[in-house]
Amino acid sequence: MSTVEVHIRRLPHGADLPLPSYASLGAAGMDLLAAVDKPVRILPAGRVLIPTGIAIALPTGFELQIRPRSGLALKNGITLPNTPGTIDEDYRGEIQVILLNASEEIFTVTRGMRIAQAVLAPVIHAAWTEVENLDETERGAGGFGSTGR
Repeated sequence: MSTVEVHIRRLPHGADLPLPSYASLGAAGMDLLAAVDKPVRILPAGRVLIPTGIAIALPTGFELQIRPRSGLALKNGITLPNTPGTIDEDYRGEIQVILLNASEEIFTVTRGMRIAQAVLAPVIHAAWTEVENLDETERGAGGFGSTGR
């Protein structure tokens, strides 16, 4: 497995929290922690923006994808409404995570709670070539369940 150096800055409200880390040797995502000062309640169907207390400088050609944690989704109905979220290489502000409570119960976020995972990924830019026609395929323009016959 290869590694890429990423510069990270702890913000004052996240100074006592661990940096994002991988939970296992083969993990693709690193856990992001909630840098909240006091517990934050998320009502059913509610959304909140949770700070992580960190800012980063990604190397050229990379993004950081922010994804839900499967355990929070299954056990508590907590997900991210804009998943995967993207942290662009030129963003230098605090990483914050939008949490959505898709359950019927109030959910409480506490300081240091693992709220999301972050996956470092390479970015490839598209170079559009406009054409009059596209090549034909068996599927064609069928979508939205058209292959599940």
